[in-house]
Amino acid sequence: MKYIHSQELLEIPEGVKVSIKSRIVTVEGPRGKLVKDLSHLAVNFTLPKKNVISIEIHHGNRKNVATLRTVRSLINNLVIGVTKGFKYKMRYVYAHFPINVNLSKNAETDLFEVEIRNFIGEKIVRRIVMQEGVDVETSTSQKDELVLSGNSLENVSQSAADIQQICRVRNKDIRKVGINSLTYPHIVIFFLSRTFR
Repeated sequence: MKYIHSQELLEIPEGVKVSIKSRIVTVEGPRGKLVKDLSHLAVNFTLPKKNVISIEIHHGNRKNVATLRTVRSLINNLVIGVTKGFKYKMRYVYAHFPINVNLSKNAETDLFEVEIRNFIGEKIVRRIVMQEGVDVETSTSQKDELVLSGNSLENVSQSAADIQQICRVRNKDIRKVGINSLTYPHIVIFFLSRTFR
């Protein structure tokens, strides 16, 4: 079944400027500027009212209509990023071997690096380079907690996923042994909490 005309509306708050040229969306706000390339999607952008963006598609099937909502969510995440920002909190929990986490900023690339030592008592040093625009710090209120923050939801969440992936426990049952990992027992994923600033 084809839908003749499908439309999604997105309101832009005050103090945020959105410009779209050749399906490349640029959002500027008080916290900075974000750019998202949507040129691979066959959607049309119009401005029916001031501070309202209309995302439209003609003669689309269900998948095409689903991309409308995806595009709306992506642009909304950009707007939230330049107004409030995103913050992920990650805790590392261990039973026997204390995990050592060191944070540093590379002078050449200007990106943060997370270095994890003594994971399950291993001598291997795990290094993760954060995505562009992601700040990392240790929490002052909670022990053994990393706080990742930035404007781009994709970069912040991908950096958190990179840390989680490099600290996967392989060939061991974390439920019974209670070995140290960056997870709680019985939970295979990293403890995450996502908040807006």
